Amino acid sequence: MHLDAFNELSAAEAENLLRPCVDVDRWINELISARPFADRDELASYALSGIAPFNPQELDAALAQHPRIGERAEGESKEADLSRGEQATLKLDGDATARLKAANQDYEQRFDRVFLIRAAGRSTEEILAECERRLANDDATELAEVATQLREIAVLRLKDLITN
Repeated sequence: MHLDAFNELSAAEAENLLRPCVDVDRWINELISARPFADRDELASYALSGIAPFNPQELDAALAQHPRIGERAEGESKEADLSRGEQATLKLDGDATARLKAANQDYEQRFDRVFLIRAAGRSTEEILAECERRLANDDATELAEVATQLREIAVLRLKDLITN
């Protein structure tokens, strides 16, 4: 969708467009309220850093929409389609799949949530190294990293939806 068309959407139409980016009402509503945007870079910048960080409840709600890294998202929703596209470049042979499964289990045991990382543009080895590094984080540091990753995913999705 062209940015000018996005700027002119009703709030309800804009909400429907934005929800697959990240299922956080406050983020969606603040982005809608900040319209119009002059260009896609301004929109992306505001979506990335112009809205206050996600709180723990927002993170929990948004993470419910994300599959484990290395697992194919199920269903026909826009969110599932986007997730499949983001993880499409991962090389998932038997060894990589087993290693990602073990990394996911270690992470979930440590932090009691799904390991979230922006997969787009990263190799399987990079993702595994990041999971290993993040396992050493304390809870507050990891919560901040999850919020950053979620925001990066949301902005990537937003950029796929909106053109100049």
